Amino acid sequence: MLFSLFQLMLNQTSVTEFLLLGVTDIQELQPVLFVVFLATYIVSLAGNGAILMVVISYSRLHSPMYFFLGNQPCLDICYSTVTLPKMLENFLSTHKTISFLGCTSQLHFFHFLGSTESMLLAVMGFDRFVAICKPFYYTLIMSHQFCIQMAVTIWIIGFFHALLHSIMTSHLNFCGSNRIHQFFCDVKPLLELACGNTELNEWLLNTVTGTIATGSCFLTCLSYFYIIIYLFFKTHSCSMLHKAPSTCASYFLAVILFHIPGIFVYIHRASSSSMDQDQIIAIMYTVVTPVLNPLIYTLRNKEVKGALRRVM
Repeated sequence: MLFSLFQLMLNQTSVTEFLLLGVTDIQELQPVLFVVFLATYIVSLAGNGAILMVVISYSRLHSPMYFFLGNQPCLDICYSTVTLPKMLENFLSTHKTISFLGCTSQLHFFHFLGSTESMLLAVMGFDRFVAICKPFYYTLIMSHQFCIQMAVTIWIIGFFHALLHSIMTSHLNFCGSNRIHQFFCDVKPLLELACGNTELNEWLLNTVTGTIATGSCFLTCLSYFYIIIYLFFKTHSCSMLHKAPSTCASYFLAVILFHIPGIFVYIHRASSSSMDQDQIIAIMYTVVTPVLNPLIYTLRNKEVKGALRRVM
């Protein structure tokens, strides 16, 4: 249904394909970057796949905390796969083109998975808040049914949020340049190429996407703030105060790595001088973060490390 809708919109624009300019136009660097990003992609798939396998197969990890933790590697695998395979193909290709339908589809799944992971981090922060601040009510509040409902809800919201952007972008008329100054299709670089009025698209990007990103980041930070305040006023002990960062450091670090680069890209105005910055930041949250997440969770979590040793 989604691809049929995109196909109907294909005739509304004179541009049938886009040229992804990629990370660099220096030909000598293309093979080197191919090897680097291929290795990164393999490490990302292996690391996130290992965590997903452990969470599913190890019975001691069948709890609300690890249920949400299992959602994240699934999202990271898909998130990397949306952008990296096409990026790797373009390193070895001279054409570096992507069809209009392919570009719109990539845009859709990029925002779908990105917004879902953003909201997932907020849900994981709420889970830690309930576990630490309301331990006696944890099993009652974070029931299996409630966890599934929250997970399904954020996946559905993420899907329709992305569908909104992909449909609105498909309605734009691209009658001029088809050169995208990025290694994947995103709303922001496409709006720079569109002919006609894009105020509604920009408003949706700033308002809807901005609300999801900043709102999720705020709620996540609020959860950890309440955890620290709770431990401080409950015990009046500095040693107990250190327990909060120790317990939640992995989650908070994942929030910083994911949210800060993304928010920076979408809040500052587009300009020719910011294109290189946008590419570097895009690499951070599409390539680097999915690779670091498995390391963050396994190195900071004794149960996951123990489960990995047993499974291996």
